[in-house]
Amino acid sequence: MGKEKFGSAVVSPETSQSPTETASPSRSSVNRRSFLKGGVVAGAATVGAGVLASSIPAFATKRKSSSTLSTGDAAILQFLAAAEALEADFWLQYNELGGIQDSEVSGGSGSPAYAAAISVLDTDMSQYIHDNTEDEFSHRNFLNAYLVSKGAAPVNLDRFRTLPGSQATGASGKLRLTNLMQLTVDTSWWTRYRSRVANPDLGNTFRQAIPTLAAGQHTAIPRTDADLNDPNFLQAIANTAGFHFPTIEQGGNSLYPALAQRVSDVEVLRILLSIGPTETCHFQTWHDKAGNAPPLTAVDPVTGVSVTFPDLNSSPFGGEDFQTNLIMPEPCPFLSRKLPVVSIIRPTETEGIATGVVQFLTAMGLFIGQPPAFFNTMSTLAAAADAAVRGF
Repeated sequence: MGKEKFGSAVVSPETSQSPTETASPSRSSVNRRSFLKGGVVAGAATVGAGVLASSIPAFATKRKSSSTLSTGDAAILQFLAAAEALEADFWLQYNELGGIQDSEVSGGSGSPAYAAAISVLDTDMSQYIHDNTEDEFSHRNFLNAYLVSKGAAPVNLDRFRTLPGSQATGASGKLRLTNLMQLTVDTSWWTRYRSRVANPDLGNTFRQAIPTLAAGQHTAIPRTDADLNDPNFLQAIANTAGFHFPTIEQGGNSLYPALAQRVSDVEVLRILLSIGPTETCHFQTWHDKAGNAPPLTAVDPVTGVSVTFPDLNSSPFGGEDFQTNLIMPEPCPFLSRKLPVVSIIRPTETEGIATGVVQFLTAMGLFIGQPPAFFNTMSTLAAAADAAVRGF
């Protein structure tokens, strides 16, 4: 999120639009992620056995967690619960039309044409969309339940579910918290993660990978079935989604480590350090897929707005700043330019991170149509999280 950083009613747990918790073997085939998972688990077990067999304790004595939360820790968790509620809302919209339809993530019935356009970026896209959606619901539900277990108020944004979503066949037709049909997508993360000389925490700015996405308003889902008629425009919608996915997830990728620097309780720190890396997994997955978006130019038949997806490996782009197969962070300056460059998550500056996130998501158009009360709620939650100080 660049110095771009993520965005209240704090009353009762969220109850609507939650996927069931029943695990079901919905995967139709063994894919490469299953293979990698097996290999990683086996390797971890071997390393773990070696550590535990040694004479050195595997872990230091466990610090006890408090039975209640400090004001700052509660504020951080409440802001994160709100952010995850927003993520769960828009990921569900994507899943209804382009994801796997099963009991793990309920709602919608799928749009074959949209799913096919999404799959141009990768044949596993529908499964990845499904799994990302389920992850965000699990984050929201866990954070709210943990708040309640500590006697703190959970976050419920249901009163702001007032925005109409897609009317295309396959969508559930439910009212939403977020708007995916008027997006202005910042793609500067693309060049930020490829830069070896710049870091947003040191005040640097970065070029947009897709400049036309960062101007005007674009839809990332079919608004109605009419958006399915022109294959070129439909692919532009899918490409927009393909770049919106990592734009969102790189925000969480930075948000968790930034806020972790402000928590006081060791268990709350454990929560942030455990959930945060899943956001990084999401970001790298979508970063990889965005690079497969086919080059094209399309004009929105409703708004007249044009979008161009260039070949990022060709002139006038080209070079490491745009190369599509560079999806791992290049080493960059960190903390001080006197120190060696290092491969890191960026940014992780903690000051004003929550407020910056709300501003970033607002500028994206994700909340177009929400009333002033919604923005006041999110701003209040963000300000409380930003005011948290370790030890208080």
